[in-house]
Amino acid sequence: MISVAGQQDDPLSEVQQYHQHLGPIPPPVLLPQIPVNAGLSAQTTHPSSQTPPPQPQQQQQYQPRYPPFNPNTLAIPIPDSLRVKTAEADSIGCVEVLATVCSTILMVLTLPISIFLCFKVVQEYERAVIFRLGRLRSGGARGPGVFFVLPCIDNYCKVDLRTVSFDVPPQEVLTRDSVTVSVDAVVYYRIRDPLNAVVQVANYSHSTRLLAATTLRNVLGTRNLSELLTEREAISHSMQVTLDEATDPWGVQVERVEIKDVSLPDSLQRSMAAEAEAAREARAKVIAAEGEMKSSRALKEASDIMCESPAALQLRYLQTLSSIAGEKNSTIVFPLPIELIGPLMNITSSITSKMAANSATSATTVAEPRPSEVID
Repeated sequence: MISVAGQQDDPLSEVQQYHQHLGPIPPPVLLPQIPVNAGLSAQTTHPSSQTPPPQPQQQQQYQPRYPPFNPNTLAIPIPDSLRVKTAEADSIGCVEVLATVCSTILMVLTLPISIFLCFKVVQEYERAVIFRLGRLRSGGARGPGVFFVLPCIDNYCKVDLRTVSFDVPPQEVLTRDSVTVSVDAVVYYRIRDPLNAVVQVANYSHSTRLLAATTLRNVLGTRNLSELLTEREAISHSMQVTLDEATDPWGVQVERVEIKDVSLPDSLQRSMAAEAEAAREARAKVIAAEGEMKSSRALKEASDIMCESPAALQLRYLQTLSSIAGEKNSTIVFPLPIELIGPLMNITSSITSKMAANSATSATTVAEPRPSEVID
């Protein structure tokens, strides 16, 4: 550093003069480290006696099976591991390059007529899978809206993303308890990935129908007849899960499975109806017996009450006559007290007993042999 007088100054002397101007510098103060989980109750400790804080454990992040849903598209996004790998990025030969160039030249020469052949439109509920010279084009399925194809070398397949339903034909199933039944169902499915639906399977609709019929027989073969009649929701859910797992590589999502009807043989229907009728009759008899028992108890209590008051029986007799007269009947029944006909019944019984005794004595007299007959 050059001074005003032209002499060279020492830089160290200037630093020392600056420090002398500032005064002595105090030593640095070390603040204690407070753990995060100590809260308000943490106390200050000496730095030398403080233990290092524990290292936080790294939590495993949840990795969903599918990426987040995009509301702008109808198709459900799928991970890259399940996507179809396109071959468009691979090296192409001279023939493919020449065909592409010729198609482009043909499109240019036939303008504007070629515009009607090169521009295609798909609806909101459709997607288009494009193949160029047999290779699947990159970028996934096109749509909805307008997309461009080259004439003669590009072809495309339209895929409907709407929910489709079909009836499973009636299947003859042998249940676990050896009962033959006929069961039909209905299946609802939709296309989740158009690329897999076109590339991975020849006919996703026909394949799904055949798989649904096979799954219906397999699932119902492990259930009893009682479970088949009472647990339809559980069986439908089991079929839905099985079908969804089987059709996942095809890009098909099974949304719902419902069992429509369970047809039993005529002989089994008659036996079940007879069993149900017998059970109902048994319950009816039990109910009638219980009613008779309760009514007899009530009559016994009423008779005990009437025995305490003789006038109650007469009042009951008059009430019965009034109810009979109210129905406009020409016949009136008068009850006769037992006390009045009691002596007459005793006389009748005594006469009957005497007649029986006389008949018995006459019979014994006829049966005894004569003395002359015994001597002979």
